[in-house]
Amino acid sequence: MMRPAKMEYAASARLCSSGGSQLETGRTGTTTKLAWTTQTNGSPSQARVRQPQKAPTNSDNAAAAPTSGSYLGRGDCVIVELFYQFWTFKYPLPTTVVIFLAQLFFTNPVYAASLEGKRNTNPDPGYFGTRLVPKTFLDFDGVYQLEGSFGDNLTASTYLGISTFLFCLLGIFFVSEGRRGRGAKQIWGTFNPGFFVMTVFASASFFLLAALVPQWTSAQQQQQQQQQQQGSVTASPASGPGVLSATAVGDGPMFTFPASADIGPNVLPNVFDPQAVDAQSVCPGYTASNVQQSKTGLTADLSLAGTPCSVYGNDIQDLKLTVEFQADNRLNVQIQPRYIGRANETWFTLPEVLVSKPQAESDATEAGSKLDISWSNDPTFSFTVKRRVTGDVLFTTEGRKLVYEDQFIEFGSPLPENYNLYGLGEVIHGFRLGNNLTRTLFAGDVGDVIDANIYGSHPIYLDTRYFTKDESGKLTYVSNPSDKNAKYFSYTNGVFLRNAHAQEVLLRPEGITWRTLGGNIDLYFYEGSSAQDIIKSYQLSAVGLPAMQQYWTLGFHQCRWGYSNWTVVKDVVDNFRKFDIPLETIWTDIDYMKGYRDFENDPDQFSYEEGAEFLKELHENHQHYVPIVDSAIYAPNPDKPADDYEPYHRGLEADAFIMNPDGSLYIGAVWPGYTVFPDWIGAALNGTGAVRWWIDEFVRYYKKVAFDGIWIDMSEVASFCIGSCGTGNLTLNPVHPPWGLPGEPGALVLEYPEGFDKTNASEAASATSAHKTQYPDATTTATTSTSYLRTTPTPGARNINYPPYVINNYHGDIGTHALSPNGTHHGGTVDYDFHNLFGHEILRATYQALLKVFEGKRPFIIGRSTFAGSGKWAGHWGGDNYSLWAYLYFSIPQALSFSIFGFPMFGVDTCGFSGNADNELCSRWMQLSAFFPFYRNHNVRGAISQEPYVWSSVIDASRKAMKIRYLLLPYMYTLMTQASLSGSTVMRALSWEFPQEPWLADADRQFMLGSAVMVTPCLEQGATTVNGVFPGIAEGTIWYDWYTYKSASEGVQSGQNVTIDAPLGHIPVYLRGGHVIPLQEPGYTTTESRQNEWSVIVALDGEGKANGTLYLDDGESLEPGENVKWVDFTVEKKSLQVTPKGKYVDQNSLANVTVLGVANAPSRVSVNGDNLDSSSWSYDSEGKFLSVTDLQGNFKEGAWTSSWTLSWESPSDSGSSPVRGASGRLEISIPSFLCAAVFGVIFGRLFVV
Repeated sequence: MMRPAKMEYAASARLCSSGGSQLETGRTGTTTKLAWTTQTNGSPSQARVRQPQKAPTNSDNAAAAPTSGSYLGRGDCVIVELFYQFWTFKYPLPTTVVIFLAQLFFTNPVYAASLEGKRNTNPDPGYFGTRLVPKTFLDFDGVYQLEGSFGDNLTASTYLGISTFLFCLLGIFFVSEGRRGRGAKQIWGTFNPGFFVMTVFASASFFLLAALVPQWTSAQQQQQQQQQQQGSVTASPASGPGVLSATAVGDGPMFTFPASADIGPNVLPNVFDPQAVDAQSVCPGYTASNVQQSKTGLTADLSLAGTPCSVYGNDIQDLKLTVEFQADNRLNVQIQPRYIGRANETWFTLPEVLVSKPQAESDATEAGSKLDISWSNDPTFSFTVKRRVTGDVLFTTEGRKLVYEDQFIEFGSPLPENYNLYGLGEVIHGFRLGNNLTRTLFAGDVGDVIDANIYGSHPIYLDTRYFTKDESGKLTYVSNPSDKNAKYFSYTNGVFLRNAHAQEVLLRPEGITWRTLGGNIDLYFYEGSSAQDIIKSYQLSAVGLPAMQQYWTLGFHQCRWGYSNWTVVKDVVDNFRKFDIPLETIWTDIDYMKGYRDFENDPDQFSYEEGAEFLKELHENHQHYVPIVDSAIYAPNPDKPADDYEPYHRGLEADAFIMNPDGSLYIGAVWPGYTVFPDWIGAALNGTGAVRWWIDEFVRYYKKVAFDGIWIDMSEVASFCIGSCGTGNLTLNPVHPPWGLPGEPGALVLEYPEGFDKTNASEAASATSAHKTQYPDATTTATTSTSYLRTTPTPGARNINYPPYVINNYHGDIGTHALSPNGTHHGGTVDYDFHNLFGHEILRATYQALLKVFEGKRPFIIGRSTFAGSGKWAGHWGGDNYSLWAYLYFSIPQALSFSIFGFPMFGVDTCGFSGNADNELCSRWMQLSAFFPFYRNHNVRGAISQEPYVWSSVIDASRKAMKIRYLLLPYMYTLMTQASLSGSTVMRALSWEFPQEPWLADADRQFMLGSAVMVTPCLEQGATTVNGVFPGIAEGTIWYDWYTYKSASEGVQSGQNVTIDAPLGHIPVYLRGGHVIPLQEPGYTTTESRQNEWSVIVALDGEGKANGTLYLDDGESLEPGENVKWVDFTVEKKSLQVTPKGKYVDQNSLANVTVLGVANAPSRVSVNGDNLDSSSWSYDSEGKFLSVTDLQGNFKEGAWTSSWTLSWESPSDSGSSPVRGASGRLEISIPSFLCAAVFGVIFGRLFVV
């Protein structure tokens, strides 16, 4: 029998003192107990009867959402006290049973689901709605929110009071009956009106209390905790994941350096500066001479056409022009200084050891090119690139002067009216860039601010144009192609500037202007009939093919900043399995580190011993683990032996770190305190040891922690102070950043999604109140003028710290929140010339490290800062987005842009990183991200938890979407393989698949997964429908609903927006006719899935045809060699032909084949000519699809061991044989009818349905 713990209900009189009491839960060891805090004048006291003795084993932020309950009034307590005192001591057995039943009722998952219980704190097997039988007696814990008008935030303790009150009333009735001498049998065996009256009264009391109980929102609780913590400088590490330990590694308090340390000089971007000089108005341009032409291109000398303007640098007097036809669809135009020496080489050239340079094909000539180029000296030098097939100008500098200085280059081109440009990242913006914005390419540690320059630099754009064709075949550009009945033709060209310096691209209605702070003009023009042609050519020629990923990386990943120890991490993993939500990989953020240092675990919270045990179990369950690794290395305090840090010392010995100009260490500041930065450029150009040291550190760390992949962060590279702020200050280490970390006092996470105030009014109001308390209105004094730093060129020298031309950098000064531009690499080069390559090179080094750690296996890396070509080593996630509906939408154009950049392995922080998600937003986001290649849920510390099991509605939505994803994993893996082999895309814009439909040019609220699957997500709060378009209707494309197999496009007009039902928990998914998709039965992990049976879904086009491809290998080998298998699917003439090629063996059998779009009921179905029994196939006459099941016996040795054919025939083909439809109806031929009639006479009735 389950008995209460010793203290749990003792001293009940104290419960009703001081006007009420608050139930709190503290966790001591592994046993949950109840602790009580007295209340005076409506405020909780500072002291608790019992406090937790160790870090909570919760998976959320204790600071963000303390486990505080609601208050019970004095009258409630009297009833509870009567109930306890009378029943506990007089009738212990029935009391225990009654309360147990009460808890069983109120913790029943079905009941929880009906209330849409929304949990605002920590997942644990003992929480409301998570189990049927409690593990300890009345171990209520956590804070929950009821969605809708019933209640905004009822807590577990409220349920305890309500349930106790309810059963107390029933108990009083039983006591009164007992005193009258009536036993239980008499009570239950006879009709007693009093019993039913009491039951009704008790039920009414429950709902009354539920409505009247004071509400405490998570925002109020955060504010309350902040008030309790005011004045406290330090916090114990055991205080939970939401509070940063402010205790130094050694003795003494942690030093916080001032906010002013990260504030650079006040600069005004030139694009906003009314005093800025327009270089076009003062610079002379250049004149071409000594032009030499050949069959592969031309060369020329360019000389300054007048007096140097020196507007933003020192003019380069003499330039060299090189034009090369490199392939039939690629042209290179390069302009660089004629005289380059060792001293200024990196000012103007990008070393090929860092970024490869496209090479000309051996047979490339001007005659065989699809592009033309011409040049002119009227009035100054210009060049023009045309497309031969259309005759339109793709790019021309005519009418603009070429400006070429040592710190400023400007060139540009007009563009056609209403041009369609895509790319130029990384930025948060709609997919189509528009014609009125300034795009800055300078890697910055910036949260996903709309239109700001964020983590990566990708200087490439696609330009798609639409034409009409007359009877003579002449193509004419159309600036506003809106006629849905017209026939359009589209062509796409691409422009890539191979330049790693800080850049600015101005898009204006009249055209494009490119400005860089250095480097040279190294332009590559690509021509193609479609965007996908350009993307393939760009990857194959310029940046390299994407890294092939291991199969398991396509599973679901879970992470958060705030998992405070191994126990919490394990609880999260266990909860996923408890709720039957597939989890492939668990991640940890910087919480696992000792003092936020790379390659060292916190010995108390993330010990190596406990980690080894956890990871062993994780790997035995076919799951994986990925830790974060930051880009800066802690520099230990020389005065504190306990602060010693071996990776730093080994890096010093290897000359692995960036220096100051005087040769001393450059010391910035990041999470652990004052830090140094690996010198990747010095390693590449001067042979120093940063890469060798980095590889060695990973090898060492893997021996202690068996990770499966690596997450690289802060790699722009970020620094929290200006310049080498740590020089001379290492004795202060470790230091705290100059701002509060999320969840710390003054930095509470109080933001919620748009529309949250409508669906969660009380909590939203409290959040607003708390936000005002945390951020009071500031009193500002108006100023009449603002002073800006403006610099002018210095003859013969560069001003690299404060360039004369100021780009529109989000942080302002380019040395703010970043490595200083004069940070010096081994060999003497400076970071000014290589800033955009730090993230690129750390990914290269990490790739080499994982090749050493996992010999023969494909490295799995997700990186933040990227450059053109980084995709050949790593995937990318979208950075620190927000839990807002706007960012749910922005995830799609961001993913499509990275398809252009060569990153098929892309995803975003599902449900949002910054701020608090709610169940509606998270439901929609979990379903949307299920169709992104990289699928991870991640959020910030201090926010409420957002694991998909937190809300019952999100559980259902996640399971539904994940089932589709895991069924499609073979299809997705095939797409990823094709991308790594040919440069094709995985996530695709509709306009790429349907290039003749100009109304799709800015369509970025739908997308394609490969060529066969279209996703139309609901992206708006409160919506239950979504508008979507079904492309290709004019060409006869058929779209099938994934869920019903029915045609979804019947009756739809070309370009028509269709209203589609999308209730919460449903994401519209469609299959494109003409495609065959192999599916595999989902398992809990990808390993389990790969051992399950196969099925095939055939979506016929209007001509009854379809085709598809499947790729198989072991899922991990870097070089699988011949141990692969390609399976080709072809459907025509009512026959599916399957042809496997390759040596890889997959022994899983085939279970089902479903054929969509079968117009007539088949009369027979056969495999390899052998008719199948009618019980193994059926036809749905309404949905027009054929289902063939139970095929395992035909494929005992595996579905793809040898070629096979599945065929179906209709009565019109053979004229015989009945078929059993899915509806149970018999379709009867004439001979069958006669036979049936005879037997009908014999048996007395005739079955004709």
